[in-house]
Amino acid sequence: MDVATGLSYEEKLDRFMERINAGEKIEANDWMPDDYRMALIKLISMHGVSEIMGALPEKEWVPKAPSLRRKLGIMAKVQDEMGHGQLLLRVAEDLLAPLGKGREDIMNDLLKGDLKFHNVFHMEAPTWADAGLIGWLVDGAAIITQTNMLGASYGPYARALQRICAEEVFHAQHGESIILALAEGSQEQRGMIQDAINRWWPSLLMFFGPASAATTGSSKQDITIKYKIRTKTNEQLRQDFLSKYIPRVHSLGLTVPDETLRFDEDKQEWIYKQPDWSEFKKIISNKGPRSGSRLQLRRTAYKEHEWVRRALG
Repeated sequence: MDVATGLSYEEKLDRFMERINAGEKIEANDWMPDDYRMALIKLISMHGVSEIMGALPEKEWVPKAPSLRRKLGIMAKVQDEMGHGQLLLRVAEDLLAPLGKGREDIMNDLLKGDLKFHNVFHMEAPTWADAGLIGWLVDGAAIITQTNMLGASYGPYARALQRICAEEVFHAQHGESIILALAEGSQEQRGMIQDAINRWWPSLLMFFGPASAATTGSSKQDITIKYKIRTKTNEQLRQDFLSKYIPRVHSLGLTVPDETLRFDEDKQEWIYKQPDWSEFKKIISNKGPRSGSRLQLRRTAYKEHEWVRRALG
């Protein structure tokens, strides 16, 4: 029994569910069940650090962009991604405060390897086509995931996503512009796009997570749907991605590396070759192609800028 309210935990939970089922937004200072808070902390912290780590593959292309216009475009995109990360970490801080934790704990968990960041940002980006594909397909996948949470029951996250999704649309257009320019170029340039698609395809399928908890032992998607943080399952989001982008890839005369890929008219869903989910677990455990180097870069930057945090604190 809560002395302040005179309500049992079960009664408070019932009232909480009534609120979110009625479409009300939960705010940072509102009562919330522990599993709701922890699901939000895990989701928003991972989203925040993924935005920060996600700037690194494209940061590598800032000095190598093929023109001044492209350089300015990718620099602006990197700045946006870092801004998204800071915005999301601020949202996570309010959830962590009652637990006696804050932003520094999030960053320390990332640098120690305790907090995962998105699988796609562990991958290599060896050509200019990779820089374009990240904007076109990776950010395209992110838009599908994030717009699914624009109506999230947690108000601060839903409001942050309004800004983030609006900017991600520009990022996807930026990436598509790079891809279209290459597609209209030489055979070598078209080959660069195809090579990038071939390398990134498994990661793009993994982007949305496994269809069932049995694959990873996690029931996060069930909790987020239960509490109306999102409305669609991992597999529904993946199907949305395939429906949107397979026709676009084919329209450029390009292919995806999956001979089994087809649309089942009866089931109204895409049939595709499952990625290697054991490889997914390995990658998000910081054993991907560029996990070590990108984490080390972030550790170095965090240490070198400690004086700024002290001055602001």
